[in-house]
Amino acid sequence: MILQKSSRILRNFNINRIQNHFIVTRNLSVSTRLNEQQSATSGGATEHYDIIIGGGGLVGTALAASIAQNKTLAEKKVLLLEGAPPFKGFDVNKPYGNRVSAINKNTIALFQSIGIWERMTNARVKPVKQMQVWDANSDALINFQHEHFADDVACIVENDLMLDSIYNQLNENSPNVLVRNLSRIADVKLPSKTGKGHSEVTLQGGEKFTCELLVGADGANSLVRKEMAVDVFSMDYQRMGLVATLELSEAGDNSVAWQRFIPTGPVALLPLTDKLSSLVWSTTIPHAKELLNMSPEQFIDALNEAFCKEFPKSDVAVKALDVLNSLLGHNTNTLRQYPPRVAGVMDKSRATFPLGFLHASSYVSPGAALMGDAAHRVHPLAGQGVNLGFSDVTFLVESLAEGTYAGAKLSDMQYLTKYEQRALTKNVPIIVGIHGLHTLYTTTFSPVVLLRSLGLQLTNNIPQIKDIFMKRAMG
Repeated sequence: MILQKSSRILRNFNINRIQNHFIVTRNLSVSTRLNEQQSATSGGATEHYDIIIGGGGLVGTALAASIAQNKTLAEKKVLLLEGAPPFKGFDVNKPYGNRVSAINKNTIALFQSIGIWERMTNARVKPVKQMQVWDANSDALINFQHEHFADDVACIVENDLMLDSIYNQLNENSPNVLVRNLSRIADVKLPSKTGKGHSEVTLQGGEKFTCELLVGADGANSLVRKEMAVDVFSMDYQRMGLVATLELSEAGDNSVAWQRFIPTGPVALLPLTDKLSSLVWSTTIPHAKELLNMSPEQFIDALNEAFCKEFPKSDVAVKALDVLNSLLGHNTNTLRQYPPRVAGVMDKSRATFPLGFLHASSYVSPGAALMGDAAHRVHPLAGQGVNLGFSDVTFLVESLAEGTYAGAKLSDMQYLTKYEQRALTKNVPIIVGIHGLHTLYTTTFSPVVLLRSLGLQLTNNIPQIKDIFMKRAMG
């Protein structure tokens, strides 16, 4: 009797323990579940995945979520490697972050496809209804009015909100995706060098993984790109970008994005709420450091001056613009608006980052692909950097799905080359154009000011050209 009772107690204990283990395991996040496997992996076993993504930033996480939500690829086993600690999450009740992006229509379509756009709009997303860009050296301008912004095709979103929404989607609806934090890649071996049919990844902790396709979403200093040995054209602009969250003097609709090209570089205000805007100010390194160290009062004065100060004009450009506007029958002064006055800067929101240009000669090689900043890096003046990365995600998932449906391997160069062709067709004109704008607007040489001013004013006054520019910018 005692033995039977003991056996029954032990059996019930084991059943309860199994049930509790199941409940706990089911409620663990993706990253936590993977961390439980790390000790086994570090013991010497090499685990194989269909796809390994290096880099858990916006582009890498969006790729993982997009693969998981694609019907053709949903069963593929994906490992997302992120060197940083687990993301802390996003709190809508906390102050706005200083890292925001102007996302376009195609990016919104991607977010809708992976099921996160509604989550983001329920938090805080600000549509842009108008945009004005003007040249301080000539007063040439381009003004995109309401009719160019149907369906709120431009929206300002905090980067942390995007990342939080994607990670939540991975945790809740992507059982095939495992996220591993604090996992920095130390070494990469591709099939072209090993002669094997897979890529190999070794982490700094010694753990090893293999995969059919390795995706480098690991930033401008991409280790995956270096292993691919592709040519890279890069340039240090010797400029810095300064970001901050600003409080406006008066509350209003605040749905206009403002950008003024001043002699040191472009300064832009992006709307966040009726009373708040985000700043992106590109300038020289000494000036950026000076702005960073100013008192709040000094900084606000310098910023308001940047938008309102009368800078020395190019007489040749001004006269040419007067003639052009007279021929076109336009009065520039009736078109120009002025941004709201800044009254305050949020505490600790000022930060700087270096500016540069980078483009890889190829985005793919056998067993590997590049995307985002690992493939291309641009100046923030047109707000296109993150949108180009998200379009890479769309093109790669489309190409992989086509290949998988046709029975091809994920590493098949025919379909990886399709991704590259689609991405290059979209990216190169925008990348070259942004680099050209940066070059044009970092000089006060009169002939250059004349050419850029006439170009800007003609674009503003010829609807067909304006629409082309708008379609490029908005996706």
